[in-house]
Amino acid sequence: MSRFLILFLVFFASVSFAEIYDIDNDKLAAMMENQVPLVDIRTKKEWRETGIIPKSHLVTFFDTQGNFSTEEWLPKLAAIAGKNDPVIIICRSGNRSYIVAKFLAQDADYKNVYHVENGIISWIKSGNKTVRP
Repeated sequence: MSRFLILFLVFFASVSFAEIYDIDNDKLAAMMENQVPLVDIRTKKEWRETGIIPKSHLVTFFDTQGNFSTEEWLPKLAAIAGKNDPVIIICRSGNRSYIVAKFLAQDADYKNVYHVENGIISWIKSGNKTVRP
C-alpha cells in the first residue's frame, strides 16, 4: 500500500479535524495579492505540463509513487511560511492538497492553512494565467 494511501486513510479515519479553509480561484487571487504564499505541491512533470501560477513556491510533497517525507518537506515549507503565517496549498485537482493541508493543520501545528478546492485545473479552466516553471 502506498504511503499516499496510508496517509489518506489515517486522515479520514480520524474523529476530529483541525480546521482548514477551502478557497476558490477568486479568494486565491485576492490572497496572493496580499502576499500570502502559494505552495504548489505537484511534481516537476505536472508543473511542466500545465505551467504554474505566477509567484508560486514549488515544493513537491508526493513523488510519482505517492511516497513522501515530511522530514524533508517541512523545513522547505518553514522557509516559506511559519506555523502562525497564512499559507495556501494547491495541487492538480484539490485531492492531494487537501491531504497536505489537513496534515499541516492537524499534525504540524500550522494555524492558517488554506486549500485551493479544485486545484490548478480549475484555475486554468477559469482562464487564469500560468507561466512556465
